[in-house]
Amino acid sequence: MANAKQVLDVRVSKGFTAAQGNEHLRNRSKEAEKYAMSMGNYDPTRKHLNFEIAPGGKVRPIDTSRNIPERIADILSRRGIKDPNEGLIEPKYRTVVNIIFGGSRERMHELAFGTQKVDFEKNADNTRIKRKSDIERWAKDVYSFVCGRYGEQNVAAFIVHLDELNPHVHCTLLPIRDGKFAYKEIFAGKDKFEFSQRMKQLHTDFFAEVNTKWGMERGRSVAETGARHRTTEEYRRMLSEECTTIEQQIGRHQEILSALHSDIRMAERRIKGLTSMVENLLQEKSEKEAQLSALERSLDNCRDDSQSVAAEKEKIEKELAAIQWKLADKQEKLRIADQQLTDLKENMDAVQERTEELKKEAYSYSRDVHSKVDSLLKDAMVESMVREFKSLSERMSASERELFDDTLVRSIAEQGAEVMHCATMLFLGMVDDATTFAETHGGGGSKSDLKWGRDEDEDNRAWALRCMRMASRMMRPAIGKKTKR
Repeated sequence: MANAKQVLDVRVSKGFTAAQGNEHLRNRSKEAEKYAMSMGNYDPTRKHLNFEIAPGGKVRPIDTSRNIPERIADILSRRGIKDPNEGLIEPKYRTVVNIIFGGSRERMHELAFGTQKVDFEKNADNTRIKRKSDIERWAKDVYSFVCGRYGEQNVAAFIVHLDELNPHVHCTLLPIRDGKFAYKEIFAGKDKFEFSQRMKQLHTDFFAEVNTKWGMERGRSVAETGARHRTTEEYRRMLSEECTTIEQQIGRHQEILSALHSDIRMAERRIKGLTSMVENLLQEKSEKEAQLSALERSLDNCRDDSQSVAAEKEKIEKELAAIQWKLADKQEKLRIADQQLTDLKENMDAVQERTEELKKEAYSYSRDVHSKVDSLLKDAMVESMVREFKSLSERMSASERELFDDTLVRSIAEQGAEVMHCATMLFLGMVDDATTFAETHGGGGSKSDLKWGRDEDEDNRAWALRCMRMASRMMRPAIGKKTKR
């Protein structure tokens, strides 16, 4: 199959939530199921086609008796490995690697459904569809690849979804080596360059060991393109889930910050009290030392009753010893209180910093979602306008159609893909390529002798519109002399 490319996407996290596990296992609540249905990519009538690969490479129905976090806990307990994030207020160690395996939509449909006619429209009934053996054999090959590379004992879950628009695998992997978590050693490397090289090699090896057999091209890795391979629905659902999680985290952080503020106020009051006590004891100590010094001088001079002075001296010495003991005790308690206050303030700074990061992430996700929605709405609007124009054009007279000559709407309606391709090359500065493309697809140029290029003060939007208009003119049939460029 032409242009059948593999998909490989690596996502790293500092744990795995029950909500994520329920999503993978399709063990959703009614609310989550309703949300998935509203998004339009999930087909519950194909849910029966989902499966997982169990240890030993065995194909079986998805086991919902244990959530994925429980599976992870069982693996760690059985192997005597401690989760480094256990007990931390804020997880800091990368302990889970989620890998999505898939391919181009048509090829994955072919593997999963064969020649069966699957209705991918919303609310379609696909209960009759049966899972083909090819998707199982492909998934087992992928499973074997993962196990050979990272160890079967580190695979917490290997779930295959056939109920979304594009069939894919969710592999939940624990980055463990020699009995301990070692994400950096296994995946990240010493720097971003090494990480990029490792991701490229992973993509290459996956292609060589698995997908050459299944008729897919290597394509380009995430590290090379900077793109994330996700289905539209996966992307939207992930954003929604992450935003919800971030909101929950921010709320939890606010509670922690409130508790820290309270603890800091108490610590400050304790330090103030201890400082006052130490100052009073130091004053007392100084006074007793002065008294003791005077008594010692009296004894030396023998001006008074030496027996009475000696008794007084002994009494002062005992009082001084008691004061010194109290002083040492309060000074140690003050030292501990100072350290506790320092720790509390450091914790508060860390939580505040992470809270701000989460707020920025939430804003970024929100902005990204709005951008995606805006793009989708614009695409839908253009498609609708083109369909309406084509429909209306068929009912127009010749003179009425002439009104739309040399317009962008007519060009898009008649040669939408070609005009867009030509405009893209113009936007990227590939003028010669755009010209060649236009000429080899029936176009003849723009009839303009003006120098073509982007103005220094021209923004992206204006430049894009000008490229569209130029592409429209270039795709028109050639009449007379070709345009000079």
